[in-house]
Amino acid sequence: MLMLTHAQVRRALLLLAGFHIVIICASNYLVQLPFQIFGFHTTWGAFSFPFVYLATDLTVRIFGQQAARKIIFLAMLPALIISYLMGVIFHQGSFQGAEALLEFNNFVFRIAFASFAAYLVGQLMDIFVFAKLRETKSWWVAPSASTIVGNLIDTIVFFGLAFYASTDEFMATHWPEIATVDYGFKLIVSLGLFLPAYGLLLKFLQDKILQDAARKTAI
Repeated sequence: MLMLTHAQVRRALLLLAGFHIVIICASNYLVQLPFQIFGFHTTWGAFSFPFVYLATDLTVRIFGQQAARKIIFLAMLPALIISYLMGVIFHQGSFQGAEALLEFNNFVFRIAFASFAAYLVGQLMDIFVFAKLRETKSWWVAPSASTIVGNLIDTIVFFGLAFYASTDEFMATHWPEIATVDYGFKLIVSLGLFLPAYGLLLKFLQDKILQDAARKTAI
């Protein structure tokens, strides 16, 4: 973990927590929009949520486990509330108007709560696996393993809680297929696109932080 000032760490953690909230809320909206690709059912949320794992793994690498856990605890409750509000107002992709908030929507709350639980369990597992492997010589081992395990746990918890015996007949019937396909696409996106991005961002952030530290030392 690099040595940073308290102000630098605090600013970075707040920005990362905000990033987590945005991605979670966007993914909870996009998961309500299923589509087919190559004959398989999936949702647009499969392509947005891997951003969270990219951010978490970078956080563990640069700031350590404690900071990564702090981001999760900062983000989870605001994400739950905002996800519910957005899900009600934009239910299944259609604008319902602010008056929709006057009536409790059990279907949307179930998705928001499932996301809350899956995010908490999946991210903590991601941090645990990453921390165990972060000292390996190859930089890609830890983010690859943590992404595979974290996404698996997250997918199982989310789809099971959100759509098992759901009032949405399509999702109640197809959620195991959608969960499996979503997991596959998450791995393709994460390992094929975000893993190289992780390597580039890690090098950039480390170089920038070291340059800033050297500049302050010189002054």
